[in-house]
Formats: sequence, C-alpha cells, structure tokens
Amino acid sequence: MPKVKKLILVTATHHPLHSLWVKLVDEIANELGIDKEIKYEDYVLLTEYGDTDEFGMAWLPQLLAQLDDGSIKLVLSQMPLNEALQPDYEKAKEQIIAKIKELEGG
Repeated sequence: MPKVKKLILVTATHHPLHSLWVKLVDEIANELGIDKEIKYEDYVLLTEYGDTDEFGMAWLPQLLAQLDDGSIKLVLSQMPLNEALQPDYEKAKEQIIAKIKELEGG
C-alpha cells in the first residue's frame, strides 16, 4: 500500500486565501504526521500534476501529495464554499483527509 510521504502546497503570497491554505496544510500535516512543503507559483509542477483549465493553464493554490513510491497526486484544487459562498475550512479539511485515505488504499 502506498503512503503519503509529503503534502505539497503550491500557492502565491498575494492570493487572497493564501494564509488559509497554509493553515490548512500545517494543521493536517501535524495531525497526520506528514511532511509538508510550500512552493510558490510553480506552474510547471501544477501543469503536470494539478488541475488545469480548458487551455491547459493551472491556477493557484492547489494541494498535491507525494507518495512513498515517488508519484505525485492531486489532493485539492479548489477551496470548497459554504452556503454563504465563503471558504469552508472544515469541509476542505474533510476532503483532504478523505483523499489521503483514498490514496493510501483506505
């Protein structure tokens, strides 16, 4: 079974939700005992492993996971919104943890 070795957040400091994504990754990495890395505006990495639009362009922020076999998988590409169309931190956390379990075969 593969294991998530590291969470990789690709972000930009000027993005309005940058600090929320960083907080989210910090909390999940600490809870699950996973290493984390923050990369800034690495569009090459996102074009290869993240979500892209119909023109092949990636957006920020996106969260990836590096598995112990060296592969990189997309974990979250868009912050979920609540009924008031505000970022839903708890739902994002649930989605990330569920995706990590899925990647690890659980």
